[in-house]
Amino acid sequence: MKAAVFQGPGAVAWQDVPDPGIDDPGDVIVRVDVVTICGTDLHILKGDVPEVTPGRVLGHEAVGTVVEAGRDVRTVRPGDRVLVSCITACGRCRFCREGRYGQCRGGGGWILGHTVDGTQAEYVRVPFADLSVHPLPSAVDSQDAVLLADIFPTSYEVGVLNGRVRPGDTVVVVGAGPIGLAAVATARLYSPGRIMAVDLAETRLAAARELGADATAGADEEPGQLVADLTDGLGADVVMEAVGVPEAFETCTRMVRPGGHVANIGVHGKPATLHLEELWIKDITLTTGLVDTSSTPMLLRMLAADRLPASRLVTHRFELGQMEEAYDVFGHAAETGALKVVLGGPRHTEVQVPAVPAAV
Repeated sequence: MKAAVFQGPGAVAWQDVPDPGIDDPGDVIVRVDVVTICGTDLHILKGDVPEVTPGRVLGHEAVGTVVEAGRDVRTVRPGDRVLVSCITACGRCRFCREGRYGQCRGGGGWILGHTVDGTQAEYVRVPFADLSVHPLPSAVDSQDAVLLADIFPTSYEVGVLNGRVRPGDTVVVVGAGPIGLAAVATARLYSPGRIMAVDLAETRLAAARELGADATAGADEEPGQLVADLTDGLGADVVMEAVGVPEAFETCTRMVRPGGHVANIGVHGKPATLHLEELWIKDITLTTGLVDTSSTPMLLRMLAADRLPASRLVTHRFELGQMEEAYDVFGHAAETGALKVVLGGPRHTEVQVPAVPAAV
């Protein structure tokens, strides 16, 4: 099969790799129908995630069709269309029992495209399938559903829930890429008083306004002053960092009000300064987090009810074999205007599945 293989910092190639097989009775093999590229994949290419070594198949978001299932799998079977979550969960360890699947210590967590081969391929092996893939109702479009593999649950859980957005709050989202835009959209579920988006690119700020941001701050504006003007000098109730660079994090801590929340969503590859000499007296709450995807079933119900603007975040579509071109477009978003790129689409042939699921 073909897959997007990490070659080392700065390089990814669409090349032949061996087909995956069932390694454990809880595994499924999924034929990938739709896949996307995440900002975290770009962090990997920059060398920010040293656990990813050359030869690894990248990707942790996909929609596809189960073609083979281990004998212990109970919730899906060959022929089922499923969402492949960015997080896998053993279901048995302390953290899984608490619903904190991102911290799984039983072999799960963020492993796809990280410590095991990922989804940017024609086929992918998904461990712990009963908790790690989600059957999709026929009413949900695959190219919309793939955005619930990572960015919507990440923004909702790590940004909105950790930030404790409440009705009437002033919310600031620093970074209007896909994660930041999904944070704008899901923050609106809690009726904040106002949402402000901060980004250097006007195209992304325009997208933020379309998704519900009431105010924006661009390259030529001082976001801290705008927040002060909006809040009579108090500061924002909730500030979300959705970039993953030290400057963005430090900007967030300068804009939060006393007693407010800073929710860091971005993936950081370099140290950021925490100015405790200024913050210790402000009684702020600072949260970090890897998504658990415990909200995914609820978000899927919302998507099926047309309550999530998933398709509005997709700006570019490619065939699966155009992976290298898609990486180039997504990696140069400032020039291309890319938000979320999606590869693949509806298939017109039936899946051939074995009469009896393979046993392991």
